[in-house]
Amino acid sequence: MHDFCFTIPYGMLLMVGGSMGYFKKGSIASLAGGAGTGFLVLLAGFITLKAFEKKKKSPVFAVVLQTVISAGLTFVMGQRYLKTQKIMPAGLVSGISGLMTCFYLYKIATGGNHIPATTKAE
Repeated sequence: MHDFCFTIPYGMLLMVGGSMGYFKKGSIASLAGGAGTGFLVLLAGFITLKAFEKKKKSPVFAVVLQTVISAGLTFVMGQRYLKTQKIMPAGLVSGISGLMTCFYLYKIATGGNHIPATTKAE
C-alpha cells in the first residue's frame, strides 16, 4: 500500500475537523491546528503521489513531514485526551494519528513506495 493512499484522506480529515472546530466553537486553535496540519499532510501526500506517477521514489522531506506531523498530533492530542477524557476530538485524532505514525514508520523501514517494474511487450 502506498503512503498517499492513506495520507490524502488523513489530511482531508484533519482539515475538515479543524474547520468544524472553528465554525462550531469559533476556535482559532482548531483552525490553525487542524486545517494547518491537514493542509501540510495533504500537500505531502500529493507530492508523494506525483513522484509515484513519475515512477520516482517519494521525496524524503515529504515522508519526514507527514511522519513528524502525525507523531506530533499523536502526542499533543494524546496529552489532551488524558487531561479531558473526551473522545471527540482529542481521542479520535490521537488514535488515528498514532496509526498513521506507525504506518509511516513502516513505510520508512521498508524503503517507501515501491515502483512496480515495467515489462516490455513483445
